[in-house]
Amino acid sequence: MMQDYLVYIALVLAIAFLIKKYLFKSKKKDNRDPGCDGCH
Repeated sequence: MMQDYLVYIALVLAIAFLIKKYLFKSKKKDNRDPGCDGCH
């Protein structure tokens, strides 16, 4: 059961990371914000 949890968590994190990445990419094309948190 613990392994299932780890796999599920890894999938959720990977999906969330990809969504964030693409959202930030599309946002940065429109306007670049020097104080944004996702710039690093």
